[in-house]
Amino acid sequence: MRIIQIVGYKKSGKTTLACELIRAFAAEGRKVGTLKHDAHQFEPEPPGTDTWKHREAGSSATAIVSPTRTAWVLERTTPIEELVSQMRLRDLDDLIIEGFKSAPYPKVALIRNDGDADLLQLSNVVAIALRKPLPAVEERAAAMGIPVLVLPAPDSSERLLAFLRS
Repeated sequence: MRIIQIVGYKKSGKTTLACELIRAFAAEGRKVGTLKHDAHQFEPEPPGTDTWKHREAGSSATAIVSPTRTAWVLERTTPIEELVSQMRLRDLDDLIIEGFKSAPYPKVALIRNDGDADLLQLSNVVAIALRKPLPAVEERAAAMGIPVLVLPAPDSSERLLAFLRS
């Protein structure tokens, strides 16, 4: 299973880029899984639903199943290593991880401006993606041997896809 992390700061376009990769890999017939880090207290289901009521009543683990979908909600945090291990059991070709900056997997850092250049210091950055040219960032990345891909439009990820396929 190929693992690719997309890292960047809030509103940098991580989800947009992750979705571009997911669509492209799925269109090739590849089975893709995703992990998303949320720094806030997310609510996985609307208040008032039956499973929400189960959780509010004190359930530590809740699952909901339909003919086409299964969802689990655990009332605890889960280490990324455990999540990746679970994904390995799903017979996936690719796993796209959004966020989890400190995780050890190959990362594409999405950099919006010069202030985001500290992302180059993360472990295992294999490429940076820019939405516009940033000469100072590009120079720094080149000095570190990190490929730079300028992706000016949200749907212009072909260069990144070619890099990831190689």
